[in-house]
Amino acid sequence: MKLTTNYLGLELKSPFVIGASPMSDNLDSAKQAEDHGASALVMHSLFEEQLSNDSAAVAMFTESTEESNAEALSYFPDSSDYALGPEEYLNHIARLKSQLSIPVIASLNGSTSGGWIGHAKFMEEAGADAIELNIYEVPTDSEESGSELETRVLEVVAGVREKVKIPVSVKLSPFYSSLPNFTKNIHLAGANGLVLFNRFYQPDLDIEDLNVEPKLFLSTSSELLLRLRWMAVLYGKTPISLALSGGVHTAHDAIKGIMAGADVLQVVSLVLRHGSQALDTLINDFTRWMEEHDYKDVTEMRGCLSHQNSPDPAAIERANYLRILQLWKV
Repeated sequence: MKLTTNYLGLELKSPFVIGASPMSDNLDSAKQAEDHGASALVMHSLFEEQLSNDSAAVAMFTESTEESNAEALSYFPDSSDYALGPEEYLNHIARLKSQLSIPVIASLNGSTSGGWIGHAKFMEEAGADAIELNIYEVPTDSEESGSELETRVLEVVAGVREKVKIPVSVKLSPFYSSLPNFTKNIHLAGANGLVLFNRFYQPDLDIEDLNVEPKLFLSTSSELLLRLRWMAVLYGKTPISLALSGGVHTAHDAIKGIMAGADVLQVVSLVLRHGSQALDTLINDFTRWMEEHDYKDVTEMRGCLSHQNSPDPAAIERANYLRILQLWKV
């Protein structure tokens, strides 16, 4: 049974990757993930705010809210709240590389094309096998168009690509007007891969204290559907590698992800809930299903349920929409 896959030009022993999470923050949890079958490890993100000393860049993140609440600046974490500072992050890459045999993928989180992207070079020098750009931005300016937002992302990608020789992937939200076109342009800007999708952690409102409360909910299998749809749409559109992130909790989830077109599956919430040993069950069940259905190689499954294998993808999307609306009967 062959589970090996290629992601970002990296040969991995299986499609099961630990996505950006606290699992990377200490050597013991990272080593446990490898021991239980993880084929690569994505580190949690190093944030633009940690690296930029440019007051104009800082103002961009704060001015949009400071007029609405005098305590708006307190929304942002203190430097001591981050798991690893910039220098610690680089040292930790080196420590992980010295202890793990699987690839280590560093992560940068930002949305501007400022000088912070030069830190990607330091990540490469520290030993990172690849860099994941975690693009997390909620548009709030009514004067800024969608194309302007996309241009800013492409500038970030091109800027990082200019600094490093190692592979670069881009982790996006699903909220872009034409994701296939944007994906093509991301590839042209120099990215080697795309991660679907970032999870926007929606804040709650405290109606008594008139405050914003951060909320964190781990994913469930129900979040997989959005990823499957866009994975199936994007598969084969460009030569870019595709990673699915969010909603993989069972072997059936993983099988669907591969059949939609994913090269790898980033698993986070499952291991945060149940520990790294949950990977054993996931991979064993996945392998057993392949054997029962006479699949000898994971590549035989990949993309078999994608739009690339549909004679008229647009018609299928429209027909599926109409059919779903007729299923519910009063």
